[in-house]
Amino acid sequence: MANLKELRVRIASVKSTAKITKAMQMVAAAKLRRAQEAAEAARPYSKRMSKVLANLAGGGEPADAPKLMTGTGKDDVHLLVVCTAERGLCGGFNSSIARLARDHARRLLANGKTVKFICVGKKGFDILRREFGDKIIDRVDLRSVKRLGFADADAIGKKVIGLFEDGQFDVCTLFYSEFENVVTQTPQAQQIIPAKPEAMSEGDADEAGSDVLYDYEPSEADILRTLIPRNISVQIFRALLENAASEQGARMSAMDNATRNANDMIDRLTLDYNRQRQAKITTELIEIIAGAEAL
Repeated sequence: MANLKELRVRIASVKSTAKITKAMQMVAAAKLRRAQEAAEAARPYSKRMSKVLANLAGGGEPADAPKLMTGTGKDDVHLLVVCTAERGLCGGFNSSIARLARDHARRLLANGKTVKFICVGKKGFDILRREFGDKIIDRVDLRSVKRLGFADADAIGKKVIGLFEDGQFDVCTLFYSEFENVVTQTPQAQQIIPAKPEAMSEGDADEAGSDVLYDYEPSEADILRTLIPRNISVQIFRALLENAASEQGARMSAMDNATRNANDMIDRLTLDYNRQRQAKITTELIEIIAGAEAL
């Protein structure tokens, strides 16, 4: 059993930890609002872009449609773009995304496919390199980026498109975490090459005018050649914004739990300290009384 001095040191140490976790919780809460607003603002544009592509593809793929939409005609090589955070201390946020990507890669490998990784974020790279170190072809470091912009996502999108045009892969899947609320962040896997527009619901079709015929100028193929590369960057940008909000929400929740656990530990250690101190005082009083009676 620890003595009084050791208990005092442990109590002081846990109190310092509680102050740090409380401060991190408050910082995450302050950053969460801005990150959440950015993620929610990006959703309508991303969804509208998917609807436009779905509308263009609704009448069938043009004969001269770009390969980014039609694909290479095979699915032998898969590129997995895994977006995680640059920092930890955010609960299971990073591990849940990496787990989804790892399970997907294992299924592909079991089916005889070739898998390649691009890791966006340090934590995903650290997790995946233990099992797939030889399959990671690139890593994107965003630690120096203070505020995410479309240019950051566009650089990643152009890198992915360049690899596709060089014949490095057939299918590309994007992994990220979609922000729902402070305690819920859902890992997502989204195929971005070949382009796979979301199917429109009945409400979306009515809004767009399902019975309306469109004439495109220039041709549909020319529009797709411009839209699809931009859509890839837009989807990556949305994934990064969703991740930023999810990271702050997960960190806020994790630091709140850590602060509560630290306070509980302080209470237990303080109780042990008081019991030992009382026992020591009682023992000293007994010794004094016994000594007085002996005289």
